[in-house]
Amino acid sequence: MTQLPRAMLIDMDETILSAYGRPEIAWNSVTAEFAGEFAPLSPQQVTAAIVDSARRFWATAEAGWRLKLAEARHVVVRDGFAMLAAAGQTALSHDLAIRLADRFTAYREEQMFVFPGAHDAIDALKALGVKLALVTNGAAGIQRAKIERFALTHRFDHIQIEGEHGFGKPDERAYHHAMQALGVTAPETWMIGDNLEWEIEVPQRLGIYAIWMDAHGEGLPAESTVKPDRIIRSLTELLPVARK
Repeated sequence: MTQLPRAMLIDMDETILSAYGRPEIAWNSVTAEFAGEFAPLSPQQVTAAIVDSARRFWATAEAGWRLKLAEARHVVVRDGFAMLAAAGQTALSHDLAIRLADRFTAYREEQMFVFPGAHDAIDALKALGVKLALVTNGAAGIQRAKIERFALTHRFDHIQIEGEHGFGKPDERAYHHAMQALGVTAPETWMIGDNLEWEIEVPQRLGIYAIWMDAHGEGLPAESTVKPDRIIRSLTELLPVARK
């Protein structure tokens, strides 16, 4: 596709904002702050257990947990601690699990930022007449606060938050509702985001041109069966060459 579409549905976290990506790096930073409370375990051992616990948790978690991220992190850390204890390592307390999980939540908020060029790219697309919808999963209060904090409200024709609408990606209603709000059809629409199921596989099934955001340049997972229509590392790549 060389021409811009009538509309774009754009994800927020890890597409516009650096928010929740690379969790192992973030956990390493946070566990280092608590190193004195883990002895004789190292922060790296605790991080490994938590990251493993998180993978297991989110692999089977119901959609409702996306609206309760802080609580989900409590469960993940407690389960990570339990895995360590079951392996014969030092038992770490429930209180420490809660404090560690809450610090991780705060750390993520502190480290969040808009990807370079994202604001300018969105503004340029809007100036070119592309209809724009921000389509994000998560709790209403948390996601709305990020939208306000990072000056996204006025940049979109439609803002759709899972916690405000009662449904989110990959529920097909999320895409249909956003397109209806913009007054466009699937062949007139692009979807841009970092989740291969939510922003690529399901939109493609609906006839939407799906673009995968690979902000860190890691490439498609070797085991992936999903094939994006296009891969980008920055929203600026969506602009016509003369506008970049």
